[in-house]
Amino acid sequence: MPLEYGTTVPFVTLNDGVQIPQVGLGVFQVAPEKTDETVLEALAAGYRHIDTAAGYRNEAGVGDALRTAQSSLGLTHDDVFVTTKLANADRAGGRDAALRAFDDSLSKLQLERLDLWLIHWPGPHQATFVEVWKTFAELKEAGRIRSIGVSNFQKTHLRVLFDETGVVPSVNQVELHPWLQQEDLRAFHAEHGIATEAWSPIGQGKGVLEDETIGKIAAAHGKEPAQVVLRWHLQLGNILIPKSVTPSRIRSNIDLFGFELTADDMAAIAGLERGQRLGPDPDVFG
Repeated sequence: MPLEYGTTVPFVTLNDGVQIPQVGLGVFQVAPEKTDETVLEALAAGYRHIDTAAGYRNEAGVGDALRTAQSSLGLTHDDVFVTTKLANADRAGGRDAALRAFDDSLSKLQLERLDLWLIHWPGPHQATFVEVWKTFAELKEAGRIRSIGVSNFQKTHLRVLFDETGVVPSVNQVELHPWLQQEDLRAFHAEHGIATEAWSPIGQGKGVLEDETIGKIAAAHGKEPAQVVLRWHLQLGNILIPKSVTPSRIRSNIDLFGFELTADDMAAIAGLERGQRLGPDPDVFG
């Protein structure tokens, strides 16, 4: 049965007052031709938060799913929180490129406004992300975006935004899982009122879920390892966007609210920290 939205998936209130569902579906590496059915499956399972990006090349599939969901599920955009991200080439192009990219994303998503727009990567040249961030702020002020944020920004990048613009992001979406827990960055976010959002929350199938500690905790709770890791994120306060194209996994990845990890469980997972990135280094990528 679909989850009853609003009673099981909690919201996180961002620093601008906008509420975002704490669990969403990420569509990174979902093939464009499979995106429509994957998003529809997630919406039927109770997801109300979809995370895409221009660089994923599947915004159009998300848009098609949202349109279909109006007739098949009775959902409108008011029911579904939609995030996309500015591609690196358009960030490097400055204000004009960002404005064109924004209009292109809205067209593919078939939306009149966006819930959350993120700078996907800071890139090596700070001047371009500062100029683009000012453009983000303009679009928010004009009511075309509800919230603005960044992705893969380190503390040094965030300080540049604060110093140069005075505009604090609502969200920083970063690689975060038990092998890369980002404790220092999460503390910095909390200090400045920035919500932490985790991409690759279960580690991209690269060994996190096979960890013996995770397996023991999962067995103790009668849950899958992925559910344990996702529950860990929830109890830390992270927003999370697990990706799957398998219907059963899509459903299990949001079935996180009938159990709770103990303090000992949380401590055991904290002990898995390795400082190990599974994705690119934000200081050099893009």
